[in-house]
Amino acid sequence: MSTSKGRVRPRRRGDAGGSGPVVAVTGAADGLGRALATHLAASPEVSKVIAIDAQRGDVAGVTWRVVDVRDPIVAGRLSGVDVVVHLDLDRSLETPSRERRSYNVRGAQTVLTAAAAERVPHVVLVTGAMVYGARPDNEVPLAEDSPLRADPDPSLVGDLLEIEQLAAQARRTHPGLKVTVARPAALVVPGMGTVVTRHFESPRLLTVKGVAQRWQFCHVDDLVTALEFATLGRVEGDFAVGADGWLEHEEAEEISGLRRIELPAAVTFGTAQRLHRLGVTPAPATDLHYVVYPWVVECGALREAGWRPKHDNAEALSTLLAARTGHALVGRHVGRKEATLTAAGATVAVIGAAAIVRRARRRRRGL
Repeated sequence: MSTSKGRVRPRRRGDAGGSGPVVAVTGAADGLGRALATHLAASPEVSKVIAIDAQRGDVAGVTWRVVDVRDPIVAGRLSGVDVVVHLDLDRSLETPSRERRSYNVRGAQTVLTAAAAERVPHVVLVTGAMVYGARPDNEVPLAEDSPLRADPDPSLVGDLLEIEQLAAQARRTHPGLKVTVARPAALVVPGMGTVVTRHFESPRLLTVKGVAQRWQFCHVDDLVTALEFATLGRVEGDFAVGADGWLEHEEAEEISGLRRIELPAAVTFGTAQRLHRLGVTPAPATDLHYVVYPWVVECGALREAGWRPKHDNAEALSTLLAARTGHALVGRHVGRKEATLTAAGATVAVIGAAAIVRRARRRRRGL
């Protein structure tokens, strides 16, 4: 991994008299893209922001260019752009995996190809620290240059791994194109559900016997400032983003007010996989690795560049908890009433496996 510290690329292809680069942000109509476009539009270090999305959003002070990022005509919308930050990803847990994979991979591939065709010097992609994989033998924290050991399955993590491969391929195929990849820890973005955020919507926290889980989060505000660093060339290559350190599981329990439910690994993952095959949950069993095994990352490149997070892990978790609206069953969001009915008298954990195993045991004892 290469990093550039405190240095902003001098070339200004689209500079209209400002003091910084012209930045295009895809997915600017909502979520993370909207947050970054709003932030950059107010930055004195950015001369102009091009907001790209399939629909026009409400961010002021930007130039809107309405286009689907999967359409090759997006290249024409990148005229005069110095940096493209690609944030138009479908991270929804509800989208069917094939549909989501097609959208995410095709979008990233089209943006990279369009940028190279238009001779945009720099593309910033956002994947996730999940690509390192969550495993019981992971070091805490993981170095940024650690191998990517996530499973290439149909989950969102599989999408992110394919985007990582596209980034590596683009660097080889287009040597004049600089590609930067940001890998945030568990994201805390209002309105965006993830396997981790759904985990804390359950009345119990699932743990696996013999494993000490650690929790690291990335608040959306901190990811936005980290992406600003990348946009300005202050950090390059592949880098991680997250709060300092981590929370021990006991600390997460204390902050959330939730108690744990502990199961053997074989029961947890075996039952989850059976539920997935039956269609009870769209999430493969491997998604559960991210709520029971550690995947804390060291954010060395950003720190060396002078970046510091504004939110610690406790604050980020508190923000996540404040946005809870219901319960989660095997990574699928359900309302409180539905969750109670689904439990059928058993405690609902982050995975339906916990409830199903306990219910089965009770039934056997009653025979």
